[in-house]
Amino acid sequence: MNLEQARFNMIEQQIRPWRVNDARVLDILGKVLREEFVPQSWRGMAYADTEVPLNVGPRPSGQVILPPRVDARMLQALQIQPHETVLEVGTGSGYGTALVSHCSRLIQSWEIDPELAAFAAANLARTGLDDGLDLHAGDGHEALKATDTRWDVIILSGAVVVEPGDFLARLNPGGRLFCFIGEAPVMEARVYTRTAEGIAPLNIFETMAPPLKGFPTVNHFHF
Repeated sequence: MNLEQARFNMIEQQIRPWRVNDARVLDILGKVLREEFVPQSWRGMAYADTEVPLNVGPRPSGQVILPPRVDARMLQALQIQPHETVLEVGTGSGYGTALVSHCSRLIQSWEIDPELAAFAAANLARTGLDDGLDLHAGDGHEALKATDTRWDVIILSGAVVVEPGDFLARLNPGGRLFCFIGEAPVMEARVYTRTAEGIAPLNIFETMAPPLKGFPTVNHFHF
């Protein structure tokens, strides 16, 4: 399989038709080799418009690498700038981390699954994209406990069922938080922005994503 052609087709046939027209985002997607971030047995499907299971340990992880168009829409919505700092919760395979590293000053990323954390670290090192990354194996909530740092951008890479207020509180003025919110079969990709008036949510698109480990899995709020 010609992976270079597959990468080109991904951009032209999946990304652009999904209303991604930001030249910088398209350039980054063309540079990062997605095949380096999927399990070897799935390499041929790296650029397909589908989820790829991330089973890299002795047991199924329950995690996936989402279709490339989802990452593209996320990057376009967040508009990360070269001077900005990013906190990512859910490193996964490291693919999203690699994309974000191309448009930010610093990214701190946490992965709660130890096998996935090792897989991501190896992928990023092998592709030469680990310079300046602050990778951690553990619960992303530890990033909030260890320091009072605030970030310009926070990315929650899996689905949550309630508004992540503890993470929203750590946004700088003008900061954005991206997450998937809701429960199957209804989920939204959402961006929260910290404005002078408070936190402003904006739904970007409907999608599905696995639950983010370490977060509540049931919405206990009732009317």
